[in-house]
Amino acid sequence: MTKRYGRPRPPHPRLRLSARRASGGPASDGGGRVAVDRLSFTVRPGRVTGFLGPNGAGKSTTLRLILGLNEPTSGSATVDGRRFRDLPRGLRHVGALLDAHDVHGGRTAEGHLAALARTNGLPRRRVGEVLDEVGLAEAARRRIGGYSLGMRQRLGIAAALLGDPPVLLFDEPVNGLDPEGVLWARGLFRRLAAEGRTVFVSSHLMSEMEHTADDLVVIGRGALIAAESLAEFAARGSGGGVTVRTADPAAAAGLAAALAREGATVRPPGGAGGALTVTGMDADRVGAFAFRSGVALAELAVRASSLEDAFMELTADSVEFRKKEGGGAR
Repeated sequence: MTKRYGRPRPPHPRLRLSARRASGGPASDGGGRVAVDRLSFTVRPGRVTGFLGPNGAGKSTTLRLILGLNEPTSGSATVDGRRFRDLPRGLRHVGALLDAHDVHGGRTAEGHLAALARTNGLPRRRVGEVLDEVGLAEAARRRIGGYSLGMRQRLGIAAALLGDPPVLLFDEPVNGLDPEGVLWARGLFRRLAAEGRTVFVSSHLMSEMEHTADDLVVIGRGALIAAESLAEFAARGSGGGVTVRTADPAAAAGLAAALAREGATVRPPGGAGGALTVTGMDADRVGAFAFRSGVALAELAVRASSLEDAFMELTADSVEFRKKEGGGAR
């Protein structure tokens, strides 16, 4: 478990962002266009908050705003009521992993963390503690240039934990981790939140958020789409319904067309592979209709709306690149 030191901190630090507008930079979305537009939200302590959005939504720019690396044209990002730049020895207040590659490859992990500790007035013993925490103790004196991406991610997490901060920001932290590493990271984030810390995790992996997050902040084109609990967000999707699989795949197309004529929405419309997802009609009616139509079913099950369903529906207008009808991308 992460070790604490020093004076007790005031409980329940909150992370707040209220930015009217901000432009993205090379590290975020590749240019000077508006990346954040009238974006406001609060991240609560004691919970893991997932941060989701399509590519180019402004997630990286938002994290940089919180850390004072980008400036909004108006508004502010505060940690416990103060801007990051106004926090003395910032690593004691906020720990962050933004880019696992942003480390000098010629240094050792131990040397890198020791330099961070020295410049932030942190005790040297924290270096060994966080290396143990992330499982890099045996690789502490190896040069970072020889690290895998997963090891670099662990080192970035160690750096975020170095100041034992009450607020933690992680940008795509499980990229490059093997399955064991993903489970470890998931448990770490949950434990940090259970200690009362504010944990904000950006990810594009819906499945990971379902296993890790308590709350979600979802943005699209730099604007807020949702800020609510995971369960509340998932319930907003209409992607539930009835899963139907025909015993004869060739019969699926006819069943799909017949159900559509009855007012149901059927995906895929042609019933490819004999599997259908039906909304707008309950399972009893779908089963009875298939029976009357002489279609034998191999599966008939109620399908709950998933996080991915809700995300795809609610961010549909915020996706920058999607396939055109008939091929190609736009």
